[in-house]
Amino acid sequence: MAEMNEQFEEQHLFHEDEGEGAERCSAPRTRRHPSKPLRTGVIIVLMLALGFVGGIVVGANGGSKVLANVPLLGDGLDATPDPKLDFSDFWKVYNVLQTRFVQTHSSTTPVTAQSQVYGAIQGLVASYQDPYTIFFPPEQAKEFNDQIAGNFGGVGMEIGVNDQGILTVIAPLKGTPAEKAGILSGDFILGIDGTSTEGMSTDEAVRLIRGPKGSSVTFTINRKGETKSVKVMRDTIQVPTIDTNNDTKTGIYTISLYEFTANSADLFDGAFKEFQQSGSKKLIIDLRGNPGGYLDAAVSMASHFLPKGTTVVTEDYEGHQQNIVHQSTGTGGLPAGTQVVILIDQGSASASEIFSGALQDSKKATLIGTRSFGKGSVQELINIGDASLKVTVARWLTPSGRSISNGGLTPDIKIERTDKDIAAGTDPQMARAIQFLTTGK
Repeated sequence: MAEMNEQFEEQHLFHEDEGEGAERCSAPRTRRHPSKPLRTGVIIVLMLALGFVGGIVVGANGGSKVLANVPLLGDGLDATPDPKLDFSDFWKVYNVLQTRFVQTHSSTTPVTAQSQVYGAIQGLVASYQDPYTIFFPPEQAKEFNDQIAGNFGGVGMEIGVNDQGILTVIAPLKGTPAEKAGILSGDFILGIDGTSTEGMSTDEAVRLIRGPKGSSVTFTINRKGETKSVKVMRDTIQVPTIDTNNDTKTGIYTISLYEFTANSADLFDGAFKEFQQSGSKKLIIDLRGNPGGYLDAAVSMASHFLPKGTTVVTEDYEGHQQNIVHQSTGTGGLPAGTQVVILIDQGSASASEIFSGALQDSKKATLIGTRSFGKGSVQELINIGDASLKVTVARWLTPSGRSISNGGLTPDIKIERTDKDIAAGTDPQMARAIQFLTTGK
């Protein structure tokens, strides 16, 4: 059973397949549970889809964390029937189909007894109406595991399902085919290669999006009421992780983090030391378009700003098991009197929201931009024979108890960056952050 956080494109509970093709749903993370052994694992955040901590977490070395909270019976899972359920309608429908159904069109997937069972399970799972809880029959389970392992080409964007059930681009990743093709955060994906995405899960979408490097995929995009087609060539995705800038004119130091990968914490530590050495007391952390990644990276980064033992984020299991509270290690090092601004937008998800929410709640930073994506759930991947079940088991809560999934984070100062701004190369959100740090308002 591998744990996952979903954040976008799915595979990113927290996205961990660094250097691979990325169609994610949330960022991956490695979790340490106080009473359970851990093998290094990658958490696929579906979207951190992208988990958005949206995604599935999968271990960098292929390992996974085995949890002990699942009832064990024979094959490892509880198969005891619930005597209170009335299955008479199910059997009526089954018998009608067995005796009356006539095939009127060709099909490459003949109906078998096993496919009927899998179809019934998929219907059961779909009744929970959670875009991140999905049952994979064996063939789809294999494809999903291949995606986690990085055996695919992608276009480089995080996707997720919004509150209206619409497949949405959380963020195109910097320098990827999706970004170069003009896909933007907030774009609605209405179709993939002519297939409607209505009712489609992020996992289903990812299977359609990924393919051989050098091949193309065409998206039907709706942006602010205008629908158009966008063709993108698949490639192996190489994503830059961090950039820094020391503006000596304004005295502002900027750290731009593009996703929370396995080495993001170390890279941030290095950038943070450079910030300390610069003598600046004004820091901008740009998390726009950052779909998330490793939970541990978010906690490590927050530890520079929060006292030791301060809550960074809580995994709320709603009574199914004891909540897990992730706390600051108190790394510290923030120069006294430093003003901190975090830039967020609808492409900021999962680990980005965990980090930003912790600093916002503690009054350690001012959030500027637009509302974040709202990927705040945790998934576990359970193997059932050759099939798999990805199920939402918890939600992320900020230190003050806000549910990240409930609409995301609201910035302290709201300011948009429009398509015209992007086309013109202007950045009113960054300009507003600079204004705030130089004038105090």
